[in-house]
Amino acid sequence: MGDVILTMKGIDKSFPGVHALDHVDLEIRKGEVLALMGENGAGKSTLMKVLTGIYTKDSGTITYEGKEVEFHNTREAQDAGIVIVHQELNMLSHLTVAQNIFIGREPKKGFGIDDKKMVEESRKLFQRLNIDIDPTETMGNLTVGKQQMCEIAKAISHQAKVIIFDEPSAALTESEIEELFKIIRDLRDQQLGIVYISHRMDEIKVITDRVTVMRDGTYVGTLITKECTKEDIINMMVGRVIYEDPKTESTVPKGAPVVLKVENLNAGKMVQNVSFELRKGEILGFSGLMGAGRTETARALFGADPKESGDIYINGQKVIINNPQDAVKHGIGYLSEDRKRYGIVVQKTVAENTTMADLDEFTNGIFINKKKENEVAQKYVESLATKTPSVDQLVVNLSGGNQQKVVIAKWLTRNCDILIFDEPTRGIDVGAKNEIYKLMNRLAAEGKAIIMISSEMTEILRMSDRIVIMCEGKITGELDISEATQENIMNLATREIG
Repeated sequence: MGDVILTMKGIDKSFPGVHALDHVDLEIRKGEVLALMGENGAGKSTLMKVLTGIYTKDSGTITYEGKEVEFHNTREAQDAGIVIVHQELNMLSHLTVAQNIFIGREPKKGFGIDDKKMVEESRKLFQRLNIDIDPTETMGNLTVGKQQMCEIAKAISHQAKVIIFDEPSAALTESEIEELFKIIRDLRDQQLGIVYISHRMDEIKVITDRVTVMRDGTYVGTLITKECTKEDIINMMVGRVIYEDPKTESTVPKGAPVVLKVENLNAGKMVQNVSFELRKGEILGFSGLMGAGRTETARALFGADPKESGDIYINGQKVIINNPQDAVKHGIGYLSEDRKRYGIVVQKTVAENTTMADLDEFTNGIFINKKKENEVAQKYVESLATKTPSVDQLVVNLSGGNQQKVVIAKWLTRNCDILIFDEPTRGIDVGAKNEIYKLMNRLAAEGKAIIMISSEMTEILRMSDRIVIMCEGKITGELDISEATQENIMNLATREIG
């Protein structure tokens, strides 16, 4: 690790009802990867947004390359060589990949844009990242994982001296993460200062040199990675021990009825003859590599994407689901992997989002019963331990983990019997994960049936009663939790069926 390149001292930032940063300190050195850790709502992303000019600090100083600085927007920070790869995707879905990467700094040819050069430069970036993405593809057609890789390519395209990675691996496959780590190590060797925000403990031990921990908007301390344990970091983050033991046997009662049966579901290349059953009180894990077709299966089942053929039975009765309204009417709720696009309306309040899927229950004629809405929302804030100053808080001001809890509250308010959780803990810290896990187990014990799609093997093994494995749009196997291991899941996840 080299000299200090950037120091933040006594940074303070408040929002209406929230003291997000309380005199926080941070030090970044050349040629190091610094982990920035803490529970959702600890202030990590807020601190980085202050650094990069997205938010204006209330007080404190930022010293960069020996000079005190303050950036008023991201462009100023980027021009100075400080770039952030955001946790939440910031791409424009209607533009091409290349246009997104070079937006605002397009190469010129005469008085116009040199599209050919822009595509060529994008292609070089992807070759460096060792990923296969067509720069001319429309951004909205890509998966969340590939959109995230485009964000990383965009950040690397700047001549950066400090790069902040905010949950960069949350939607990536193991092979993509390995490639990302190669790039990060290469950047570190070039004496860049790198901040790595992640909730994945195993990643922190592999890729970082030091760990700075925040809790409730304050600075807790900094550890040298190779000299500390996973438990040391967790205790600093949450002040308590979190246990992550895998499930060893199914908790589904013997003879539990089948509440959902899917037969020969087809929806394009990514959903081919998918058939499975889901029982009352069961957590059915869907495992597979990125692009296996798990999310596409869920969206076709929920009516969010059109299906070509196949039959769906609920409680033994064949049902027709052509759109999400049909699915909700039949008692199915869907928590999307992309909560900001499909799960919540960030400019509405916690209360408004909580009742959104069941609005008829809260209206008298054309008027919404605000008292009833607030009472129900408050009940779920308390039962889910959602961190918010009140149910009147705008969801945009909540952390990612707490936004996810609002999505869950929305479907619990609707009282859906079948819940699809697509990457339920993506971008959520270990403490909040534990709360989500307890909630899912409680819902299953109460008789709810849950489909859980997860890219985290430890999550699949901890939560599932039974596991369906997919590869290339097809189901390649099914395992009871009592016989499931990482090895046999991975074998099935990489086995194509002709």
